[in-house]
Amino acid sequence: MKPKVTKSKLNANKQTQSAKNSAHIENAGAVIETPVTDTLIKNYMPYAMSVIVSRALPEIDGFKPAHRKLLYTMYKMGLVNGGRTKSANIVGQTMRLNPHGDTAIYETMVRLSRGNESLLIPLVDSKGNFGKAYSRDMAYAASRYTEAKLESVCNEVFGDLDYDAADFVPNYDNTTTEPALLPVKFPTILANDNIGIAVSMASNICGFNLTELCDTTIALIRDNKAEIINTLPAPDFPGGGYLLYDENALKTIYETGRGSIRLRARYNYDKDANVIEITEIPPTASIESIMDKLAENLKLGKLKEISDARDETDLSGLKIAVDLKRGSDPDIVMAKLFRLTPLEDTFSCNFNLLIGGRPRVCGVREILLEWTEFRADCVKRKTTHKRKKAADKLHLLKGLAKILLDIDRAIKIIRETEEETEVTGNLMLGFGIDEIQAEYVAEIKLRHLNRGHILNRTEEISALEKEIAELQAILDDKKKIYNIIISELREISAKYAKPRKTLLLYNAATVDIPDLDETPDYPVWCTITDHGYFYKFKAENSEPRLKDDDTIVKSFECKNKTELLVFTDKCNVYKTACSEFSDKKAKDLGDYLGGSLGFASGETLISVIPTDDYTEILYIFFANGKCGKVPLNAYETKQNRKKLLNAVSELSPVVALIAVPQGTIPDLLLTSGTKKLIFSGALVNMKSTRDTQGVQVFNTPRGFAVESAVLFRAGMLTNADKFVSTKIPSGGFTDTGEQLRL
Repeated sequence: MKPKVTKSKLNANKQTQSAKNSAHIENAGAVIETPVTDTLIKNYMPYAMSVIVSRALPEIDGFKPAHRKLLYTMYKMGLVNGGRTKSANIVGQTMRLNPHGDTAIYETMVRLSRGNESLLIPLVDSKGNFGKAYSRDMAYAASRYTEAKLESVCNEVFGDLDYDAADFVPNYDNTTTEPALLPVKFPTILANDNIGIAVSMASNICGFNLTELCDTTIALIRDNKAEIINTLPAPDFPGGGYLLYDENALKTIYETGRGSIRLRARYNYDKDANVIEITEIPPTASIESIMDKLAENLKLGKLKEISDARDETDLSGLKIAVDLKRGSDPDIVMAKLFRLTPLEDTFSCNFNLLIGGRPRVCGVREILLEWTEFRADCVKRKTTHKRKKAADKLHLLKGLAKILLDIDRAIKIIRETEEETEVTGNLMLGFGIDEIQAEYVAEIKLRHLNRGHILNRTEEISALEKEIAELQAILDDKKKIYNIIISELREISAKYAKPRKTLLLYNAATVDIPDLDETPDYPVWCTITDHGYFYKFKAENSEPRLKDDDTIVKSFECKNKTELLVFTDKCNVYKTACSEFSDKKAKDLGDYLGGSLGFASGETLISVIPTDDYTEILYIFFANGKCGKVPLNAYETKQNRKKLLNAVSELSPVVALIAVPQGTIPDLLLTSGTKKLIFSGALVNMKSTRDTQGVQVFNTPRGFAVESAVLFRAGMLTNADKFVSTKIPSGGFTDTGEQLRL
């Protein structure tokens, strides 16, 4: 009979076993504090490095790993000179090297294809719908519908791969190998656009015309200090258009690898139909983004010369038609379109690539010099491989030549040898040859053991010796390696040369166009409330609709385009304009400035200063009795910034801000407890910085602070003279309880 096991005993056994297991696990059950930096180094850094090195950035051969895996798979499938095959078949085969899924592989192939029109030198010969680079809505067909093969230019990419010109590495599951780099015969790294976003870094490489690129590379091989702008005038883009030529900007890009270039669309004007036809656009734009901006500006009334705009892109290519109203000047219309739409855009260059497994931002000169050394190494490896093959063949033929001395003896040795394994050794002893030569002789077919065949083979010895000497001379002289590279570049340039697609626009003529700001300007009456609400009325003295506990703190007349500086208690200034707010009617509630301008939590309004030209003088009054005097243009910025930080000093709370016209000397009235002070603004010296701490004006007793500051006008106080001080700082004058009339 089995002993009865109770539930409590089972739990006790489990706890005992758990304790035993825990004893063998280090720090089991303990909470260990780990610095976040250690966690990032251990967990995040490997991921970041994987993205940088194995995914996002191109290497010196011009390809990212995804490109290289796809192209190599197509090469192994025999698609360089063979017929096309279904794209789905290529995608499936590529997954042996690229484990990131069929969608990513197919998207890579689409971008490399001729049909997509995204590369100056397409690498995939496509058939079917592969979409268009200049349209986000013209999607490519599924891989089961399209076909592809490699372009003929890929012969220059893979031509040296069978000559041991590249290292091979295992694929992700160690079932096969793939090339670490492709032994390209021309600098593909600069022949095509290449964009990549890694972790904490990115790459944005533009392409160059192949002929100009080859000529520049040759010039740098001959003189690494050559002026490359003479042979490489500017980048080239597959979409064409115009490049606004700026030699200084281009030289910066060529030397540093960073900078930007301006690109402009190409168009024709049909005078009879009064239509502008846009046929080429910048690579950073798409048809849809241009049409969206056109529609937006037409709706805003900024393109009154245009009656209609439509997308007429079809199988023949890109076309955007813009119908003009009668009497409109097409040059002025295009100048407006260049300013308001992506028809003129900037391409930002960031030539960041992997060299020796490390990311590096290089200029064009440095990239071409690095590629030249990379290609020189490929040529050297190819030459070494050919020399070894020739030397091995020569070695065999020299052994065969010794057989020629007595063929009958060789046959007799083979015939009289009892064991097959002893044939090689007997031949070595009989003719004084080594094992490799003897094995070669033993494998010769009986029909080839005639004097004529052997003589024909041995006649190759002198040719092989000459070839080996020539190959060795190449290996011994780097100039000969460079000459081979130059010869290859010239051949490629002649074979695949194409005219520039992007034309250069020197000294682009500027067209005077009317002000694009279509904001109407008219007189308005503005009101600010204590709770921070803003009202804009077309009629003066309109009664705003206030909340029950709200009051008006400021009203002023200005224009609809007047800019507003909104000061807050967090020492910030928010810049806006009256035109940003809608006109109100008497029944409407005002706009809450905190919500409209994005105040931070707990941030409250102090004052609003209107200005048309920033020529006023601003007086800033602090609770500690100090006053700062700065020109209002200290808040004017060239950039259209909406928020200025540290706009006033934070050492003491701001009580009031008063702006007066330049050249005006105001009288200012301050109050603190039972005291008042009137003084001239001329007593305060001007400061240039907006966050000035100011100068002491009112010496407030301990426990008191300045409560208010206003612009003093006659009639505010009956006995105003007794509060006037001609010197600062001043302790003010006791108030007898007289009511201040504002």
